[in-house]
Amino acid sequence: MPCSSALRRRPVRSRIAPYQRLFAGPGTRAFTAGSMLARLPMGMLTVSAVIMIASTRGSYALAGAVSAAGLAATGVVGPLTARLVDRYGQSRIALPATLIAAAGAVSLAACVRFGAPDWTLFASYAATATTPNTGGMSRARWAHLCRSDPTSRHTANSFEQAADELCFMAGPPLAAVLCTQLFPESGTLTGAGLLLLGMLIFLRQRGTEPPVQARAVTGPPSPLRLRALLPLLVTFLCIGAVFGSMEVATIAFADGRGQQAAAGVVLAFHATGSAVAGLLIGTVRPPSGPLIRRFALCVCVMAVLALVSFAAASAGSLPLLAGALLVAGMGAAPAMVTGMTLIQETVPAARLNEGMTWAVTALLSGIAGGSAAAGWAAEHLPGQAAFTVPPAAAALAAAAASSAALRSKWSERPARPSPVPSQR
Repeated sequence: MPCSSALRRRPVRSRIAPYQRLFAGPGTRAFTAGSMLARLPMGMLTVSAVIMIASTRGSYALAGAVSAAGLAATGVVGPLTARLVDRYGQSRIALPATLIAAAGAVSLAACVRFGAPDWTLFASYAATATTPNTGGMSRARWAHLCRSDPTSRHTANSFEQAADELCFMAGPPLAAVLCTQLFPESGTLTGAGLLLLGMLIFLRQRGTEPPVQARAVTGPPSPLRLRALLPLLVTFLCIGAVFGSMEVATIAFADGRGQQAAAGVVLAFHATGSAVAGLLIGTVRPPSGPLIRRFALCVCVMAVLALVSFAAASAGSLPLLAGALLVAGMGAAPAMVTGMTLIQETVPAARLNEGMTWAVTALLSGIAGGSAAAGWAAEHLPGQAAFTVPPAAAALAAAAASSAALRSKWSERPARPSPVPSQR
């Protein structure tokens, strides 16, 4: 795998050169294409479920609760799936897990179509919790291929974050168009098909798959037992609440103005801002200094930018809200890229998939809580109360990241010398 420092000549080409070298290796383009197809449903399924359930059952509270239940189930099942991937390899675990998740999505669409009781919606959506962490498996492949070059690993992490955002950018408008122009269940069914197709393409590239790490009798400790990881997970939890509440609040905002189909397009502006920022970050060398402090700074910037969306929603303009989400999204990618790199440096290699899945689990759990909170606020509180949830969650994320950075800074301080006893 050709991994080297960035070119210094021809500024335009030097921006592209890190990505050209990244994809020069055999199989890298193919597994990336499959990974992106499999990740596209991430941006589709939640929006599809909310629109599908709200339009057929007439309740945003129920739609938000079903979405939250599914994401909460992912918080329990996801790390277990990742642990199996670490132990037995991606190719042996990911496909059966994907089949179960796709069946859950099809079951959800069928229950909505045929008017099944509400509890069946919760059960069906919970079955999608077995969806493998495709982004984590892709990052694990890059970490293996660029294990001797931190600069190229930084570029790969930046690209993966941009890929996440591009999927979220394309997913919501695609889901909104399918659900509103065809039939309510079409977004969920399309997402299930893309998930299965993308995973099949991804898993065919066996040459890029990281080998299973041999373990000792006891093995490395669980990532949850690492003290340095816990404050990072709390931060990811709060960041997820920002994303989830922003999504539901925007859908309710557009629906209140009779423009439900435009909700996906407006949400795509947030993903666009984050994707552009992520791609640009990957073309420059990461700054020096402790990674945890850089992470805290990025999260604080994200919290400040989250206030822009609340101001735009208060003005009551959908185009203004789209512009505000574009600006707010530019603060998301630096925080996520830095955070994922920090996870990779914190977790042992034999537990890498599990460690990154715990980060994604915290993120999805936050999305679940944020979705439920914003859905309740949109239905029961006046005005644009739902848009108070994203900046509040962002403030909590900034507090958690800053606390972790301060704790790290204190632990790095040299111990004060003990006073020399008097020789009297």
